[in-house]
Amino acid sequence: MSQSRRPTLEDVAARAGVGRGTASRVINGATRVSTRAREAVEAAIEELGYVPNQAARSLVTRRTDAVALVIAESEERVFGEPFFAGVVRGIGGALGEAEKQLVLLIAPAERAGHIDEYLTLQHVDGVLLLSLHDDDKLPTRIRARGIPVVLGGGPMPGEGVGFVDNDNAEGARLAVAHLLERGRRKVATIAGPADMTAGHHRLAGYLTALEEAGVEPLAIEHGDFSRASGETAMRALLERHPDLDGVFAANDPMAAGALSVLREAGRSVPDDVAVVGFDDSTLAVSLGLTSVHQSADAMGRAMVDVLLEALAAPDEEPATRMLPTHLVVRASS
Repeated sequence: MSQSRRPTLEDVAARAGVGRGTASRVINGATRVSTRAREAVEAAIEELGYVPNQAARSLVTRRTDAVALVIAESEERVFGEPFFAGVVRGIGGALGEAEKQLVLLIAPAERAGHIDEYLTLQHVDGVLLLSLHDDDKLPTRIRARGIPVVLGGGPMPGEGVGFVDNDNAEGARLAVAHLLERGRRKVATIAGPADMTAGHHRLAGYLTALEEAGVEPLAIEHGDFSRASGETAMRALLERHPDLDGVFAANDPMAAGALSVLREAGRSVPDDVAVVGFDDSTLAVSLGLTSVHQSADAMGRAMVDVLLEALAAPDEEPATRMLPTHLVVRASS
């Protein structure tokens, strides 16, 4: 190769003995590359002194090196619940390592139209979506513009949308099975929103655990994942079933609301009523709350991995990831 010109991506691929697409995936940080190919490409980059020309790459690929994270919730929830902070931290760290810029867009339903107009290839290379409701058509509209989309919490109907989720159903099943193992037989649940995937799956886990044990479901009250909704639901449950002895709340803030109402009602936890939440957040630690652990940071990083793979190989079927959950037992049960 002439010393008068800079090494190109094709030069790197030829030196590594791989295709141009594989070399591009390695350089762009995609994970679906064999260890052998990755090492060969990295060695070729080192030998040739290859440096990606960001300006030239943007002109050729029309890439902005910016990725939007859209959270379909209010500022109060986004900045008030530890789960969202963990996901954003994971996404920001992974994008930084990939030398891409994070654009955070908070989009409750009443402001969704303005966000929608911004999500074009002129502004972002890809979109990460979090906390969507079942009837939200935003993923389909974005994908129709040729922009890769990855959903945090899924799957949702529609082609071309990757997703990453925690195993909500299994986590909820473990939570309720734990209550049953502690001898509880009148177990109610404060379920999440009926129009959200996490709400569906955690309710399904509650029902599965009871069915496996041959125990009838006691009662279901829905909340919106806020502490206030947990308080309202717990009051309704106590009014309907004052003899209940176990509660599974579909997230930690709702569980915290339930604990507050039980305390006001003079119920001892866990002697009278055992309580389990979901998130294993700092709130659960401070309250001594048994909770299902899900890694928000890992979820954020996995969302970025799936998006980078989609950017590197746009013609391939988007990847999906299901992350494990487990129960952390504390004083509330």
